[in-house]
Amino acid sequence: MKRTTKLMICTFLAANLAACAGMSERDRDTVVGAGVGTAIGAGVTGDVGGAAVGGVIGNQVGRDRY
Repeated sequence: MKRTTKLMICTFLAANLAACAGMSERDRDTVVGAGVGTAIGAGVTGDVGGAAVGGVIGNQVGRDRY
């Protein structure tokens, strides 16, 4: 991977993490679930359909704590 590409990816990830600073814990769980669902869905099926499922699961995990 080229150095420029790595730098762009790191910058993008840092910006995304900073954007999560004002979110509630449940919102963060939803975003993390969607990200994990996207990664797994892309790896398994080559599609990003897992984002919706991951987002719902992330939202519902620990819902009793909020």
